[in-house]
Amino acid sequence: MPVSVKPSSAAGLLALLSEQDSPELQTYALENLNEVIDQFWPEISEEVVSIETLSESSELSASSRSLAALLASKVYYHLGAYDEALSFALAAGDRFEAERKLIQGSGLTGGEGYVEVVLTKSIDTYIQQRSLLPPSAFSDPSSSTSQSTIDPRLETLVLSVLSVSLDQQEWRQSLGIALESRRLDVVRTIWEKSGKDGSILRWVLEIVGSSSNSSSGSTKGKKGKKEVKGWGKEFKQEVLRLLLELFPLSPSSSSSGEADAVDYASITQIHILLNQPSLSTELIKSIVAKGEDDEKNQLGAYQVAFDLADGATQEFLGEVGTGVCGEVKSENEHIVITNLRSILSGEKTIRYYLDFLYKNNHADLLIIQKTKEAFDSSRSSMYHSALTLSHSFMSAGTTSDTFLRRNLDWLGRASNWSKFTATAALGVIHKGNLSKGMTILGPYLPGSAGAGAGGAGKEYSEGGSLFALGLINSGRGTTNKTGENGETVGSYLRKKLGEAGGEEVVQHGAALGLGVAGMASGNEEIYDQLRETLFQDSAVAGEASGYAMGLVMLGTASSKAYDEMIQYAHETQHEKIIRGLAIGTAFLYYNKEEEADEVIERLVAEKDAILRYGGIYTIAMAYAGTSNNKAIRKVLDVAVSDVSDDVRRAAVTALGFILCRNPTQVPRIVQLLSESYNPHVRQGAALALGVACAGTGLEEAVELLEPLSKDPVDFVRQGALVSLAMVLIQQTEAQNPKVASVRKTFASVITDKHEDSMAKFGAALGQGIIDAGGRNVTISLLSKSGSLNMGAVVGMALFCQFWYWFPLAHCLSLGFTPTAVIGLDKDLKIPKLGFTSRAKPSLYAYPAPTVIETKEVAKPIATAVLSSTAKANARAIEKKKTEAADDKDTAMETDEKTEEAAPDADAKMDDAVPIDESAATNTATTAPASKKKSEPTSETLENMTRVTPAQASSIYFPLTNRYLPVRSDPSSTSSAQAGGKKGAIKIGRGGAGILMVYENANCSDEEKKAEKDFIELEASLDQIAPGPGATVSGGHVAMGAAATSAPAVAASSGVNDEDGPERDPPASFEYPFSS
Repeated sequence: MPVSVKPSSAAGLLALLSEQDSPELQTYALENLNEVIDQFWPEISEEVVSIETLSESSELSASSRSLAALLASKVYYHLGAYDEALSFALAAGDRFEAERKLIQGSGLTGGEGYVEVVLTKSIDTYIQQRSLLPPSAFSDPSSSTSQSTIDPRLETLVLSVLSVSLDQQEWRQSLGIALESRRLDVVRTIWEKSGKDGSILRWVLEIVGSSSNSSSGSTKGKKGKKEVKGWGKEFKQEVLRLLLELFPLSPSSSSSGEADAVDYASITQIHILLNQPSLSTELIKSIVAKGEDDEKNQLGAYQVAFDLADGATQEFLGEVGTGVCGEVKSENEHIVITNLRSILSGEKTIRYYLDFLYKNNHADLLIIQKTKEAFDSSRSSMYHSALTLSHSFMSAGTTSDTFLRRNLDWLGRASNWSKFTATAALGVIHKGNLSKGMTILGPYLPGSAGAGAGGAGKEYSEGGSLFALGLINSGRGTTNKTGENGETVGSYLRKKLGEAGGEEVVQHGAALGLGVAGMASGNEEIYDQLRETLFQDSAVAGEASGYAMGLVMLGTASSKAYDEMIQYAHETQHEKIIRGLAIGTAFLYYNKEEEADEVIERLVAEKDAILRYGGIYTIAMAYAGTSNNKAIRKVLDVAVSDVSDDVRRAAVTALGFILCRNPTQVPRIVQLLSESYNPHVRQGAALALGVACAGTGLEEAVELLEPLSKDPVDFVRQGALVSLAMVLIQQTEAQNPKVASVRKTFASVITDKHEDSMAKFGAALGQGIIDAGGRNVTISLLSKSGSLNMGAVVGMALFCQFWYWFPLAHCLSLGFTPTAVIGLDKDLKIPKLGFTSRAKPSLYAYPAPTVIETKEVAKPIATAVLSSTAKANARAIEKKKTEAADDKDTAMETDEKTEEAAPDADAKMDDAVPIDESAATNTATTAPASKKKSEPTSETLENMTRVTPAQASSIYFPLTNRYLPVRSDPSSTSSAQAGGKKGAIKIGRGGAGILMVYENANCSDEEKKAEKDFIELEASLDQIAPGPGATVSGGHVAMGAAATSAPAVAASSGVNDEDGPERDPPASFEYPFSS
């Protein structure tokens, strides 16, 4: 048998390549070199030019030329020149395709690396070339532009890869390639081949919302530098329009035939992303028109309206509300339209959440009371503002100002801007109380006769009250009425701004209130009046006007507003005005992405550091939630190169806004920045973690923030403490063990007399944030449906300006989102219903309330007992027991004698040496410890109960329930036993929040027999604020004669006394601010 000898060199084969007179020998050499290329590629690479020549030689057959091209491709692969490797692989044609099928199909080793690299490079190159095409080629790959730009061999290769992925049903991988290469026709094909799976469309929608632009930026190839476009807004809108076309609007595609098969939540989100209210109007009309007798259609229309109210701007909602009005055909349709308009106004959502926050208030006011006691030793206005802000966050939206009423003396110490901040805090506490906002703030508003608005320094309480009015009506200023002559809140604030005259503090509060209340309204009249206030060149009033102008024109990209604001910023000498205009300019380009690039370049190149600071926030606002690589590179470059510390800090903070959809990426990116020598960069890294990771409890973020909370620089510690609270909001110790230690850190920093005031300020804010809204709200820059939460993004950006101006910290409340499940029936009533949380109760339970510390009475020290004495005493006791038993057997004595003998025995025992019972006997046995009950793995929750974002995935409605949600996840519905649990419906896209529920015809007999019962809205929320003699019972206001002498101990429970008598409406109240 012949023995095969392995070649030791390729020199002989390479020599045959020069045999130009013998094409057969050259072909023989190419075939053998192709087999040994992985072993002898260094030798073969020296003849790569000859191999290239053979691939183009007319003397060789087409098959041999393809073989030479394949060999050249492999040589360049080993040399690391992947562009050339791809080029010759394409020239190899069928030879490369055969190689790919051979290796991928048979599982052979040795060439899989080459094939994988070439295929990857082909996909990358195809994506790069497609990204340079105009939008007209996205849906039509056969267009002349596409055919003249894209190599057909490259397109064929990529499509073959896609074909293999589709055959293997790797839908998401195929969709990724199709989306990156802008092949919307392929997206449609994939959806059809998948059986029109709705989950694929939802996944694409999620990708579009959080597109990372992995291909954006610049790449350098063989022919030089080429700019590669990322996922621009235009392409995203093309994808959204395709999804809107593919999402079924009819339940006929569902095997169940149920109306809830239509994914209204996703369709609604597309409408918001496209910013086309007319589409939502038509959708609601079509649902209502399907039949007024169909309860689920009516509920579906209401659910769409609530979803719109959760994520759309007031301008969007206003157009939809106007559009749904039309010809009314019946009384029932009239009721439906009226309810829809009420929902779209946002008032219904706000009212239900206000009631939820009021009834479920678990704010632990003993925490804030201890902070007050720690701050009482210092009369610093900074500490007063810190405590005011902390309490306002802790009680945000609960309408509970118990702490303020019990500490009127402390509240009266506020003066000047501390008084402004304290009055504005009422807006955070009563946020959402639209019907009674004016009544609550009445004593402080300009022109009132109340004591709160009189005396020296009245302008601070007046200005603060106007700001508070804007916070109460945030985003609703152009629609909500004040009750005075039917004018809106915006009109009232405009009037007070005009009447303020030279009172710049009142102008400041009115301007801020106008900006927050008229956010994104685009109201030209409000903008013009703010501009007139700006032109007065008052530093205090001008700064607020700059912020407010941007808020009113939020996201409009108005060139007129930009030109006027930047021109005045160049003319004025007041830094406060420049800063207000810089941030206001950033708001103009909210969510505009590449439309803002030109403005960004201009601002970042400004000589004035404050305007460059505004340029950085323009990047943050324009690219918020996009994870855009170009924006990330820009801010990182500024973070390490700008000469201004403020600009560098802002650049790092901007990362949190840009990456808010991908919070897990932020710790990795800012890790090195958190170790920077520059403390401003470290503080920016801390804030970036807080902004992006808010409410996530992300362990990696906490691990980076903990060392920063011990940083030697005070303001770095401040930022880290605030961010820790934002990250761990609504996190329990069962979810994250670091929660307990962070809370202790807050308390220890506040009580440490040697700690810096800035760190104490941050710890106080942290205490309020981590328990915000009575422990019933979270912070997130995204809405429940996954779209950007405009109010939260803007509020967080303004909150970050507390570095310069403390009152702006109140704007963090714009990002507070109540976390509850609120089920409503067709009459918008709140039925009593139950649902299941498939998690241990302790995992998402409220933290235990703080216990009042009691001083322990010193116990007397036990007398030492010698072991010999103990044994003697034990023998004496045993002897007495024996004698007593003998006496009982021999004689019976009267009860009187027994009772007389007992004291004598006790007296003798008292005279004896004390006995150490543990040493008296070694045979004593202890009672067996009671077995700890095992915690249940699930619990039943009631309507209007807190459900945290992490808990939402565990919420199910059993199929035996009387009420089931119209918005559900179809994949979770099963009538069969699954894992030992009965079939149930999991709440669908959007998670917790307001859910429309319908009566289940297949509910249990017990549920059918039970009478309907409803939860009534709290009537006291529609009454005026209680008087100064009020105290608290169960966490809420109650009137009593002993109220004035009640101890300043906070109630930590938020349970109402439903069995008690109904309370009378309390009297009005004014905080006694002193001058």
